[in-house]
Amino acid sequence: MLALLLALGSSLAYGCADFLGGLGARRAHVLRTVLVAAPTSLAVELLLWPVLGASFDVASLGWGAASGVASAAAFAMLYRTLAIGPMNVLSPVTALVSAALPVAVGLLQGEHLTAAGLVGLPLALVAVVLVSAGHGAGSARPSRTALLLALGAGAAIALQLVFLHQAPAGSGVAPLIVGRAVSSAVTLAAAGLMHRRLGPERPAYAMSAAAGALDSVANLLFLLAARSGDLTVVAVITALYPAGTVLLARGVLAERIHRGQLAGLGTAAVAVGLLALT
Repeated sequence: MLALLLALGSSLAYGCADFLGGLGARRAHVLRTVLVAAPTSLAVELLLWPVLGASFDVASLGWGAASGVASAAAFAMLYRTLAIGPMNVLSPVTALVSAALPVAVGLLQGEHLTAAGLVGLPLALVAVVLVSAGHGAGSARPSRTALLLALGAGAAIALQLVFLHQAPAGSGVAPLIVGRAVSSAVTLAAAGLMHRRLGPERPAYAMSAAAGALDSVANLLFLLAARSGDLTVVAVITALYPAGTVLLARGVLAERIHRGQLAGLGTAAVAVGLLALT
């Protein structure tokens, strides 16, 4: 139950971070937003170091660096995917892959589900697709390149979660610090190479910083959830993060929640209830 609650918290934090990051990216080039969010995220994790501890052994450094590379790759492919579109077709593909691959890894590592989990897990995967799908999903056919990018982005997100899960349980926040440092370095390098394309607009500093802080909280809650529960359950609950983004968009921006998304929210509630029984 603790792992389930931590995964729900991680999902909510990821959803809020994506919402704020998306709003910030409307005001300036997305890399400018990330250049504020990434250092803030790293600062939060460094502040957690004295509280939660960190052991920088070889395994922690290796898995943390791998998660950072996967995070940077996910960022690049995800935004390229959404730029090509159609978003309402490709977003569910990315979300489903990001949930399904960690589930497969967990099952291959010997994790088992109860009868309630065997019902709740597929329902949660369906909910991920429904919640992340916008109005009129399926109305446009994506190109092969866009579909491959969506699959790649989902796989990169999944690998980030799996790599964090593989880090030693006693490593504290070391994998998070190393991963964020690596992804920040990659982002800075990309911004340096693309500085002429970033435009003159200034980022929304407060919004971008809040997104970075929430992303760190989400990563921490996922790491704690994965250490106290099964990856199969934790990953699929975390992948419900679009629900938080959808609800915030409804409350803050008055965006309409479509019937498919409402069905997804209801399905998610049922799935979480069943997974809580495992």
